Amino acid sequence: MIEVYFDGASAGNPGHSGAGIYINQGNGIEEKHAIPLGIMTNHEAEFQAFLYALKLCIDKDYLTVSFRTDSQLIDRAVQKAYVKNQAFSGYLNQALDLIDSFQLFFLKWIPNKQNKNADELAKKAIRLSRESQLKKES
Repeated sequence: MIEVYFDGASAGNPGHSGAGIYINQGNGIEEKHAIPLGIMTNHEAEFQAFLYALKLCIDKDYLTVSFRTDSQLIDRAVQKAYVKNQAFSGYLNQALDLIDSFQLFFLKWIPNKQNKNADELAKKAIRLSRESQLKKES
């Protein structure tokens, strides 16, 4: 089963944000994605990272997948199909629609230290977001 680790991060709240997606296909095959997200809050970045991970897997036809996150917000929202803060309901609804595309879908909460690869990619994406902004301002 393919394992997908994802993380969203922000430098400030809101601030420059990034998504990190680390895919372990097994047999030593890995994919790494660092996606600049622009300016948003940390929770928005977490949801965006999740949506990017879902879409990426669907596009690559990875339909039997175990997702891993260190975000308790994402984990609880998906388990309950509910978010307390309605500002995130659009993100959750998009995610639930995408999840229906999978043949086998798992989401598991993991501690931060087990999500190191995705975290590093999210931080790299923040740097890319900042560099992109500086180029626009020059």
